[in-house]
Amino acid sequence: MSTTASAWMSELTTYYTPTASQFDGAKSHKDSIETRLDNTLGVYRMFEIGSLRHGTGVWHYSDADYLVSLKGIQPSSPWTMLTKAKESLQARFPSTSITIRQPAVVCNFSDGVVEVVPGYIAAGGGYMIANPSGGWMKSFPEDHNKYVNEINSKHSGGAKKLARHLKIWKYKRSVPVSSCYLEMKAAKHLSDETSYNPIIDLYYALKHLQTVQLASMNDPTGLGSRFGSCSSDATKKDALSKLDTAVGRAKKAMDYYVANDDENAITQLKLLFNR
Repeated sequence: MSTTASAWMSELTTYYTPTASQFDGAKSHKDSIETRLDNTLGVYRMFEIGSLRHGTGVWHYSDADYLVSLKGIQPSSPWTMLTKAKESLQARFPSTSITIRQPAVVCNFSDGVVEVVPGYIAAGGGYMIANPSGGWMKSFPEDHNKYVNEINSKHSGGAKKLARHLKIWKYKRSVPVSSCYLEMKAAKHLSDETSYNPIIDLYYALKHLQTVQLASMNDPTGLGSRFGSCSSDATKKDALSKLDTAVGRAKKAMDYYVANDDENAITQLKLLFNR
């Protein structure tokens, strides 16, 4: 059992950090998915994106994510693209549950979940993908990964730890907020900081989200579309309510931690992360 709040946070991070082999089953479907979509829709390239690729995945919750750059003319509605991709994959994997969850087509294989994000090469670089809140959005996944990595290096792994902690809270408390939004917010929070403390920065990151009321954020790389936090007003209302509770618990945990009261700090952290 942890004797300090810092040790408890370290154990939490370790427990929810996926090992390299835990997603081998999901990743084994990559080639068959790419071949099918190339035969039916035409594919320029298919490459891994998302939290597992970035090193911010959460064990039990994160999926294997891929962006598929499609050939052809971009339709007026991204729903057309998503529907065609879903129908193509469903015909190839008839016994697999395949659904659309913008911006992805989600393939629920028996040995793992694969999220396929179809898109088109955008003018000036990047990719046009479905915006979770509707319409198209411009995304630069490789540049976003580079941005997070640079800040992560500055803080000896702190940016990705903070992103993972925010995502653990999201999953364990069923908060309907975008994982990508949380990851970019974590990196942006630490971009101007000179040091990283898991407990203190967790509070200030959550407090910032509360202060801005989960408002959409500009792409910190200055390249792509704004990052939205939630898919609808209803989910945002739910997320804000849970965020208010989280900020209160994170504040108490920080205060107890600063006062060297590890027992009460851990109690608040357990409430925060539903552990």
